[in-house]
Amino acid sequence: MKAASFKSTRTSRVILLLALFACHNAFTQDLEPRRWTPLPAGSNVAALGYARAEGDIAFDPVLTIENATVEADALLLSYVHSFKLGDRSFRVDAVLPWQSKHWVGLLDGEPAEVTRTGLADPLLRLSVNLLDSSSAPNTRTVVGGAIAMSLPLGEYKEDRLLNLGQNRFSVRPQIGVLHTRGPWSFEVTGSVFLYTDNDEFFNGNKREQGPLYALQAHLVHVFKPGLWASVGMAYGADGESTINGESKNDAARQFLAGISVGVPISKRQGLKLAYVRSRSNTDVGGDVDTLALALTTFF
Repeated sequence: MKAASFKSTRTSRVILLLALFACHNAFTQDLEPRRWTPLPAGSNVAALGYARAEGDIAFDPVLTIENATVEADALLLSYVHSFKLGDRSFRVDAVLPWQSKHWVGLLDGEPAEVTRTGLADPLLRLSVNLLDSSSAPNTRTVVGGAIAMSLPLGEYKEDRLLNLGQNRFSVRPQIGVLHTRGPWSFEVTGSVFLYTDNDEFFNGNKREQGPLYALQAHLVHVFKPGLWASVGMAYGADGESTINGESKNDAARQFLAGISVGVPISKRQGLKLAYVRSRSNTDVGGDVDTLALALTTFF
């Protein structure tokens, strides 16, 4: 049976809108190893990556949406620059994402689908090493702080049910600890996602969202310069949203697990392959699997 476009009645649109955004928390987290690894001052790293994500979306049983799935393809251009101010080491990260997302499901028992393609919200991050100490040979401990911000520059139209951009800022304070002993490193990062309001949320509605709290940890082994592997996990909770002051009871409890491998291909270039598995611990949420590949260049 050929899928039809989403129904145009206002009632169906509002039901679908609230349900889909109740699952948005499943896609807000990241699982990134080695974010606190110090880089030599003046280093520049550029990367071009591709990611493919597929998964199921579960809605509140009272809604008439069933068998919903999402497929997403993304191209990401990123740039990292490290520098020093006084005795402190700083790092600036910038990520520019282009996405194509396709949602499919049953709405009131009828097949329905929608696709969005274009620029998603860019991300900027500034981090600083607050403490960098060595207590023994081949042993190093780094404590860092960071602030990341998602900019509302992605494709967004108020009259669309689904958009690639969120039409709001997301600010993410972070603190992390990296402990290295020989070829092994253990890294932990705590984050709080803070969201500004979206006052143009589908035909004049207002969307607010509370803080989302996240914690992630990674174990990394470096085999030789440029060749490394890591396993990691993360957990995020809360982030309940309201529409026009009415709570949507969509607080997240999301678990992520992943593996990453870095492989050198020359003195200045390398490949990174990553797999991330995301699972929701609530009745409403998304279960998504993501595979990503990136080419990095150091200069």
